[in-house]
Amino acid sequence: MGDSAARLDAIGKRCAAAAAACGRAVSEISLVAVSKTFGPEEILPVLEAGHRVFGENRVQEAQGKWPQLRERYPDLELHMIGPLQSNKAADAVALFDVIETVDREKIAATLAAEMARQGKSPRLLVQVNTGAEPQKAGVLPAETRTFVELCREKYGLKIEGLMCIPPFDENPGPHFALLRKLAAELGLGILSMGMSADFETAIELGATHVRVGSAIFGSR
Repeated sequence: MGDSAARLDAIGKRCAAAAAACGRAVSEISLVAVSKTFGPEEILPVLEAGHRVFGENRVQEAQGKWPQLRERYPDLELHMIGPLQSNKAADAVALFDVIETVDREKIAATLAAEMARQGKSPRLLVQVNTGAEPQKAGVLPAETRTFVELCREKYGLKIEGLMCIPPFDENPGPHFALLRKLAAELGLGILSMGMSADFETAIELGATHVRVGSAIFGSR
């Protein structure tokens, strides 16, 4: 077993242990292997190990590797987990199965138009800036309900969940708890939260998707 496949197996076991510790089934949790900055030759061992859910931060980078990989592995699921620019929305709709970073009206409007034009319906999550960090993308917690309702009612978008990236220098637990509370209030079933350093805490607090990169692929 290659290094990345072995690390994937170890992360899977940690996910299962974290789920069991809080009375959850590991089948409730999807592990998103974050492959940004890694090329096809580094991703292939993880695909060959049977993993099918991956995350990318940049549309252009993803376009350079995933169409070819999808030809070999048509059952893979690709998540857009980085900030999305409106001029890349058409490409994102064409390429990604899940877009986790809907965070402003312009993006909602552009995605709605592109989904109608292309006849495609990627699953959509709203990114919440739980730490109200000025340099970070995402809707403020107090504005989340209004924004989700705007997406639903004005643009006809089916928002399925929420995503967050807590401040790196804070305890992530309260941020994950806040996201869970917001999702429950809005009747949303998907919670994308937790990364390599804190995914076990995220699982304890209800994550349905955890985004793990360096702990699988190694340092960038």
